[in-house]
Amino acid sequence: MSRSVQYLPALLISLILFQCTKPVSPKASKVLLNGVVATVDSSNSMVEAIAIKDDRILALGSTVEIQKYIGPETEVLDVEGAFVMPGFIESHGHFSGLGSSLINLNFMHTKSWDEIVAMVDSAVQQAQPGEWIIGRGWHQEKWTEPLDRSVLGYPYHDRLSAISPDNPVLLSHASGHSVFANKKAMDLAGINHETPDPFGGEIVRDASGEAIGVFEETAMSLIRSQYQDYLKGVSTEEKYSTWLKGIRLAEKDCLSKGITSFEDAGTSVRELQDYIRLAEKQELNLRLWVMMRDEMSRMQAVADQYPKINVGNRHFLTIRAVKAYIDGALGSFGAWLLEPYADKAGFVGQNTTKMEELEQNANLCINHNLQLCIHAIGDRANHQVIDLYEKTFQAHPDQHDLRWRIEHAQHIDTADIPRFHQLGIIASMQGIHCTSDAPFVEKRLGTFRAKYESYPWRSLWDQGAIIANGTDAPVEDADPIQCYYATVTRKRADNGFTFFPEQCLTRQEALQTYTINGAYAAFEEDLKGSLVPGKLADIVVLDTNLLTCPEEAILTTKVLYTLVGGEVKYSANGKQ
Repeated sequence: MSRSVQYLPALLISLILFQCTKPVSPKASKVLLNGVVATVDSSNSMVEAIAIKDDRILALGSTVEIQKYIGPETEVLDVEGAFVMPGFIESHGHFSGLGSSLINLNFMHTKSWDEIVAMVDSAVQQAQPGEWIIGRGWHQEKWTEPLDRSVLGYPYHDRLSAISPDNPVLLSHASGHSVFANKKAMDLAGINHETPDPFGGEIVRDASGEAIGVFEETAMSLIRSQYQDYLKGVSTEEKYSTWLKGIRLAEKDCLSKGITSFEDAGTSVRELQDYIRLAEKQELNLRLWVMMRDEMSRMQAVADQYPKINVGNRHFLTIRAVKAYIDGALGSFGAWLLEPYADKAGFVGQNTTKMEELEQNANLCINHNLQLCIHAIGDRANHQVIDLYEKTFQAHPDQHDLRWRIEHAQHIDTADIPRFHQLGIIASMQGIHCTSDAPFVEKRLGTFRAKYESYPWRSLWDQGAIIANGTDAPVEDADPIQCYYATVTRKRADNGFTFFPEQCLTRQEALQTYTINGAYAAFEEDLKGSLVPGKLADIVVLDTNLLTCPEEAILTTKVLYTLVGGEVKYSANGKQ
């Protein structure tokens, strides 16, 4: 017997044992095949398919490679060449505010004061006497029809007062930094010639001292406090039902636009409890990361209870930050500037929160492991916030990687731009604000500040700053596609007007601002923001490749599917 024949049985046994012990690929609960998948991983790799197990990504690769994960129970979704990417992360918006805007009068797309008056008139016809008429979204700089008379571009209240003598009217500016009130609302608030402007706010008056109906920044509270008094007469159950209706509408709106995570920029201590209950009952449909925003005494009273990470144990709710304001908005002359407005002589905007209170916010956050997120729009506002952060960091050298944020960071002195990277400050910006505000920025600030200091995306990026993107919904539409287009083109979608395009980001960079950078800004980059094994299966499928399509094709991009934790939460064909 030869040696080869002598050892044949042993060889057969070895082969049999190898076949029996060969690793078997785990079976996926869902696979996406035949896509163009932008993973946004560390090398920006592209693949064709994804395997999902429960709520996590199991594997990525070619369609052939991923087919081995298909078992008898696997749901197979052939995306037929569609563009697949991590779900959009809205890095700065107002979630319940978005819900309210979908319930109340919405003026986002109005082009004239006449349209707004007509909408209010219709609401008055259906309202009970004394019932408040609430709306949001008007912006005087975006009207295409001239006003009969105005102050700083604002109309007078007389037409609203005439159509609504018995119903108080409260209409919030698109920015959320001013309100319009009719005579009934102003009478309830006791507004007259002697009413003083509060710190950080202005009652807009004409040359004779008459209040025209516009209340900027902290002066808004004069009217809003009256509305809050009115709400005291509404039952808790009715208020919660209305709130929850808005939350469901906001979820539906975001999911239809490919948003899988929403970073909420300011929720009261009381409202946080409503979110917590929903998360604990597993009743949230997209992921919320929330900043606390309330009076200092209320936040101090509950500070020891926070941060709350992963409430409900499904990564649908985290509360780990505090929101504060240092100034207002450019459109309502509230941005706090180093030099006066070009179109409001001698006026430098509003410091809406005293620096002493902001220092209290900083101390609260540094002592409770919370991120501080301060709204700063004007160049003076950004400078002051950066100084405050630097002072706080230097006083606590043992604490690192704090990722404190500046929300908006719209107009920055050129000398302050490198300080974002140097201090590790997140620039939480909104691409759509740039093109939305573009028609009036140069009028407000002059050419130099508009060109070199306004929405300086490229300058911040090149200096190493982390930029997170978003829309500030309901200030703007929550649609990330429109915002992405603005970020990579600096063009208005309606007329092509381009605002200093040298500050554009590349398409890949812009994709990062809307995915992994948003996750990083929330300390959640290990969970989401890119498509890699082990991360949450938060995915959006689009009909257009955002990285390679013609520029104008970005605007017509449609969401085909939105998946949160591997579950289809939105489908363009209605199948979920």
